[in-house]
Amino acid sequence: MIPNVIRWLKREKPARRPNDNAARPKGPRIPLFGHPIAALVACLAVAGAGIGAIQVFGDPSAAGPREFIQLAPGPAHADAAPHISFSELAEAGAELDPMLETIPVDDLPHGAEPADGTGGQVQISMVESDVSRPQNVRPLPRAPIPALLQNGMPIVAPDGRTSSRVYARPFSGDGSKPKIAIIIGGLGFNARQTTQAIDELPSDVTLSFVPYAQNLQSWIDRARARGHEVMLELPMEPFDPNADDTGPQTLMASRDTSQNIPRLENLLGRASGYFGVTNYQGARFASSAQASAPVVAQLRRRGLSFIATGIGQRTALSVEAARAGLQNTAADRIIDARREADSIDEQLLNLEALALQNGAAIGAGFAYPVTMVQVAEWASEISSRGYALAPASAVLAQRAAPRR
Repeated sequence: MIPNVIRWLKREKPARRPNDNAARPKGPRIPLFGHPIAALVACLAVAGAGIGAIQVFGDPSAAGPREFIQLAPGPAHADAAPHISFSELAEAGAELDPMLETIPVDDLPHGAEPADGTGGQVQISMVESDVSRPQNVRPLPRAPIPALLQNGMPIVAPDGRTSSRVYARPFSGDGSKPKIAIIIGGLGFNARQTTQAIDELPSDVTLSFVPYAQNLQSWIDRARARGHEVMLELPMEPFDPNADDTGPQTLMASRDTSQNIPRLENLLGRASGYFGVTNYQGARFASSAQASAPVVAQLRRRGLSFIATGIGQRTALSVEAARAGLQNTAADRIIDARREADSIDEQLLNLEALALQNGAAIGAGFAYPVTMVQVAEWASEISSRGYALAPASAVLAQRAAPRR
C-alpha cells in the first residue's frame, strides 16, 4: 500500500516488465516531492487510517499485556513479598468475600492489573511467615493436651489440671497496674474478620468463637499460635427468639436436663483449646435457675470457666454458677453496642475508670472492623496511661482470688 501511495505522489512510472510497450501517459507534469516529504506524508496517512480503525473496532491490544518481563524461577520468600493488613484493605475500600477471600479487581491499588489469561481474576498468594507477626508474640501450647481430653470432651486431668488454667494465656504485664481485658466475639463465620482479629489484635486480647463455625479447630489453633487465649460461645435462649438465630443446639430455659445436657456436650465437643465459655444471647436462659443449674454443674466438672456478656451482672445463671463452684464473672461493658468509633472510644474510657476503681475491668465486643481498629489503637497506648492489657482469664482469676 505504501509503495503505491508514494508512486502516486511522485507520479513514478512502474517498473517496466519485459515486452511491456505501454506508452507514458500524456498530460501536464506535476512537480515531484522529495523522498523525505513523501515518506512523512505516507506515514501520516497510515497513522490516520489506524486511528480511525481503532475508533471503530477498538484497540486489539488493549486487553493484552503492556510489558513482558522474564522471571527466573526461584524460591518464594515471605520477607520479600509485599504485605498489607486486612484493616488497611478495609480502609482502602476493598471488599473481600468472607468465605473465598477474594478481592474484586476494581478494589485493587492503582497500577495492579489482573494477569493475562485469568478471566479478569487476580490471584494472590498468601504465605505464613514470622515477618508478619508482632515481635512480642509467644505461641500458646497446641491443643489438645491429651490429659485434658476424653472422647473428644474436656475433662479434669488425673493430676488436677484443668482447661481453665492450662489453656489460659499467662499474664505477663505489670501487676501493679489496673488490668483491663477485652473479649472479641462472633469469630469463625467471617474469614476476613476472624483473620483480622487473630493477626492484628494484641495477643492479650481474648478471642471468642462461634461453635457452628466451619474449621473451628483450625481457627482456634491459629489463634493460639498467635498467642490468643480462646473461649467458646454457648448459644442460649434469648427473650426474643426472632431477634437472632441461635442455632439448633441452643440451650433452652424450657428444656429439662435430659435435653440441654446433650446439646451442651455437642457444643463442647466441637473443638478443644478453649479455657472457658461465654454466652451467645441467653437472657431468657440466664433467668432460669432450674435450667442453669445442671449446665453450670457440667461446666464445673469439665474444668471450664464462664464469663457472661450482655446478660447482666447478677442473674440466676451467675447465682447457680457460684453455688456450683464454677469460676465465673461478667463483662462490665459491651464496648460496641453502637458501631461508631467515638462511642467505642467512650466505652473504652469507661473501662479505664472501672479498672482504676476496682483494680480490673472486662469489656466485650463483636468482631466488627471498626471495633477491632479502635481496640488496636487504644491498646497500643494503654500502658502509657497507667493500665495493663490482660487476658480475660487473668481478670477472672483476680476476681476469684480471696481478698486479703
